[in-house]
Amino acid sequence: METDVETVAPDDEVSDVLGRLADVEFNGFPVVDPEGAVVGIVTQYDLVHLFQTEDRTLWIPVGLPPFTETLTYAVDVSWDDLDLGIDLARNADRPISEVMTTDVVTVAPTDDLDAILDLLADDERDINRLPVVEDGRLVGIVARQDVLRAVRDLRAESKR
Repeated sequence: METDVETVAPDDEVSDVLGRLADVEFNGFPVVDPEGAVVGIVTQYDLVHLFQTEDRTLWIPVGLPPFTETLTYAVDVSWDDLDLGIDLARNADRPISEVMTTDVVTVAPTDDLDAILDLLADDERDINRLPVVEDGRLVGIVARQDVLRAVRDLRAESKR
C-alpha cells in the first residue's frame, strides 16, 4: 500500500479538486473528514459527469418573459465549449460532498492479497483504488497497479 495518500475534504470545491486532479497521475481522491475518517471517494467519473447533460434537449424560450412557450430542439450539447463553460460556472463552487461516492469500499492493513484481488476484480463495481483504514482512519491506499506489481513480484519469486 501507499502511505502518502493525497486526499480532499468534503467541503473542498469542485473547481479546486478538478485542478488538483489535473496535476496528478491517478483518477480520484479519498474524501476524509477532519478526524481522518474516510467519508467518500471522488473520481474523474464523478466530476466529468457534472459536465454532461442527462438529456440532450435544448429549450429555447419564445416571446417575452415569463416565457410561457418554448421551442424544443433535440441536439447534442454535452461537450460544446459554451455548455462546458456554463456547467463549470454552475458547479465550480459546489462542495465535493455533493458529488462524491459515499459507499466506499475499504480494506484493512491486514487484509491479504486475495481479498484485495476479489474487490478489484468485482464484476459489479469498477474499483481502481482501495482506501486502507485502521481504527477508523485512513492509513494508506492500494491501487490496481500496486496489486499487479505485487502479483508480478510473487510470480517472479516463485520461479527462482
